[in-house]
Amino acid sequence: MSTVSYALADSATMLRRQLIRMMRYPSLTVMLVAMPIVFLLLFVYVFGGTLGAGLGGAGDGAAGGRAEYINYVTPAIILMTITSIVQGTMISVAMDMTEGIIDRFRTMAIARVSVLTGHVLGSLIQAVLAITAVLGVALLIGFRPTASPVEWLALAGVLVMMAFAFIWLSVALGLSSKSVESSSNVGLPLILLPFLGSGFVPTDSMPTALRWFAEYQPFTPLIETIRGLLMGTPIGNNAVIAIGWCAAITLGGYLWAKKLFNRESTR
Repeated sequence: MSTVSYALADSATMLRRQLIRMMRYPSLTVMLVAMPIVFLLLFVYVFGGTLGAGLGGAGDGAAGGRAEYINYVTPAIILMTITSIVQGTMISVAMDMTEGIIDRFRTMAIARVSVLTGHVLGSLIQAVLAITAVLGVALLIGFRPTASPVEWLALAGVLVMMAFAFIWLSVALGLSSKSVESSSNVGLPLILLPFLGSGFVPTDSMPTALRWFAEYQPFTPLIETIRGLLMGTPIGNNAVIAIGWCAAITLGGYLWAKKLFNRESTR
């Protein structure tokens, strides 16, 4: 077998390890998936009537505003699903680094890259399942996308690209955490930033300083790209900016994670 073949075989083993871990600790996956669903239900049924009216859905009262708002907010919730799942990735990586298993792996004849690859691929599968669950709930409560089959395929590619980028970043953050407890907090900005973008209200309704930040932070073009593919709204140059951000985050996260993982000693 070639070096590449060994690396692929070792990566498959590490992926299987991550999938077994997911099955052994299903409560973590359920909690990470439940959080975006709770946000979806909260914003649609508690705030949707009022916020939807501001979007032009006030014709039928609160119900009309709510129907309008679910179509607006669901793309943000989908992105939040990805940022929620990567919280679990950070915790999983931090557990490996603090419990000594990485030291054991380093003494074995396995490809070093396979350890991180297993985490990334496992989290990517978890993210796809979580997004499917959130979309299913959104459709049940009234979300009505207008995407064509081609746009659905494009959306799938965009979401995988976004998940891949944030997973690599989360792996690096997990490696940099000093404990499992701190790893659960270090990714908090990934949960908060969608609220400071165009995910829940249009940016033109914000004060000037906040609007400037919302329009230039990375989550706004990501959300607008998802929204445009699902609902047929204008995407403009948001797709190009989103791809650029994802490429930068992926490269930065990968290089950072590789540097941290290749240190001579673990914590």
